[in-house]
Amino acid sequence: MTHSFQPDVAQTESPQLQPIAPAKRLPGWRLWVPLLIQVGLIAFVPAQDAYTYATGRLITLQTMPVDPYDPLRGYSQTLGYEISDINRLRKLPGGDRFDRAIEGAFYIVLQQPTANTTPPAPWQPVRLTSDRPTDLNSTQIALRGRYDRGQITYGVERFYMPEDQRNQINEGFTRGGQTVTQAKVDDRGNAVLVNLWLGDRALQF
Repeated sequence: MTHSFQPDVAQTESPQLQPIAPAKRLPGWRLWVPLLIQVGLIAFVPAQDAYTYATGRLITLQTMPVDPYDPLRGYSQTLGYEISDINRLRKLPGGDRFDRAIEGAFYIVLQQPTANTTPPAPWQPVRLTSDRPTDLNSTQIALRGRYDRGQITYGVERFYMPEDQRNQINEGFTRGGQTVTQAKVDDRGNAVLVNLWLGDRALQF
């Protein structure tokens, strides 16, 4: 008796392909919101500088050159200031913050000199405060500084030299003599560089 072979249907059926769900598209706002934030941050610094330059008050700072060349950003000058010297600031009212290693933002009150000279005389430090002072007279201004890891900065430590002024600026620093920087300071204590005095010559930034 002949038996016909019946294939196992379950074993011979072709596998069924499962439909692949389409990838979920991210909402458009998740792409352009971070982009807008980055653009805003990039634009904020020039806008802040423009506001300070337009509304700020002109002050003069005693300047000391630190590093004449920055190979990463082209030819530049890094400046130091007498008001960046911690030992000097410790002697002022409020200067004990450095003995207590209080880092972060602070304000230094500067006093306008009484005489008009060429080059202009630097403003002199009077005291330090943690908050922006509101009791200043017409001859004083508050400059915002920052103390981090033993360093004091005011946002005016570097400028980039135009090609046609490099030699002139370097020669001025090499000769020594009176070197001061002028900056504008706005009502919030932010500063932007305006010019550099090498002896009796002023170089615009």
